[in-house]
Amino acid sequence: MGRPEGTPVSLQDLRSRRVSEAFAELPDRYLGAADSFDATFQIRLGDVGRTWEVRAAGERCEVRPSPTRKPDVVIGTDSSTWLALREGRASGLDAFSQRRLYARGDLDLAVGFEGLFHLPGGRNPLLRIANIKTRQGRVTSLIAGHGPEQVICLHGLGSNKASFFETVAALSPEFTVHAFDLPGFGSSAKPARAPYNAIWFAKAVGSYMDEVGIDRAHLIGNSMGGRIALEVGFAAPERVLSLSLLAPALAFRRRRQLVPLVRLLRPELASIPHPMRAATVRAQFWGLFARPERLDPALADIAIEEFLSSYRSRAARVAFFAAARNIYLDEPHGEAGFYSRLAELEPPALFVWGDSDRVIPAGFARHVAEALPSARQVILDECGHAPQVELAEQTNRLIRTQIASVAAGTPKRGAARRAAR
Repeated sequence: MGRPEGTPVSLQDLRSRRVSEAFAELPDRYLGAADSFDATFQIRLGDVGRTWEVRAAGERCEVRPSPTRKPDVVIGTDSSTWLALREGRASGLDAFSQRRLYARGDLDLAVGFEGLFHLPGGRNPLLRIANIKTRQGRVTSLIAGHGPEQVICLHGLGSNKASFFETVAALSPEFTVHAFDLPGFGSSAKPARAPYNAIWFAKAVGSYMDEVGIDRAHLIGNSMGGRIALEVGFAAPERVLSLSLLAPALAFRRRRQLVPLVRLLRPELASIPHPMRAATVRAQFWGLFARPERLDPALADIAIEEFLSSYRSRAARVAFFAAARNIYLDEPHGEAGFYSRLAELEPPALFVWGDSDRVIPAGFARHVAEALPSARQVILDECGHAPQVELAEQTNRLIRTQIASVAAGTPKRGAARRAAR
């Protein structure tokens, strides 16, 4: 029986109707994909107790009101958030960072779901996942926002673009932000004979910029990504508007007694299958943070599973060990040494350190101050090796200030200081 005429419609009924209409519109909003693309999504809306199936295959999109296939990814949220995503009032990263959305399965597919559909009025999606061919191999990139200035985020060793989700969400309302998996990591190509050193990675960044049409960009890098960002600044300063370096992996001045031995060790040895226990990875992961209770355990589980999944690949293991070896072998001294080159750095640089970082201690700020006294340096209290994750709001505020000061022509400079709370 239908609803008797004149019976008031409840808010729950209105919400359910709007949700159903939003799903029904998806095939018409579908932007299409490569012929080889075929993915099944389950969208679970907990507050209305329903699950929809969305299958995107090539140029075809099908929506079903109940699941019929095993999904490649499950996305869970509530109806209000789902409608905000479909109407372009929020992005998936916004919802993810606010813990209003979760995903299980292929993380790239989950993040890239909204990029498959245009918004009402024919507007472009707020973000998308793109596969970009570079001279160093295919690079998988998260691109968000439509601002005129470009920002590129470079992750650390053993990580991927997911470590910058909070940063992308914070900056994309004003800038076009690119967070990509460096070659050898995440979903990007893993060329077998690549050197995986800072110079090679910097060329990959430059090639990416060429392919997507970026002349100049603000670079943000964490750990190994910070060292790569610096290398881009050394090699092509005219293409770097600013540098925001978060616990960057700089050349070690001490503990270099093992350099001769490490030079003899070949990263190809990592191609030999060997176990990597989840408990070991979990302990290493949590050790990156000063106060682990700040992190959502569900997000930690995603990061750990992503690493373990990647590490099962022979090519990924070789890339990981080659990159780690090159970080340790980075020469600090001499005319061509790292700190001599740092003294000649042209783009304005912000260095952000964690006072509880056990990987790259904040003591490196002294070396930076000696080589590049004009650099702006900030030490964050109770922070470990990933400031953009552990103290996202504070770190993003520092990055915004760095970018804004460069745009205004007045970059802040000076010795390391403690960040004001």
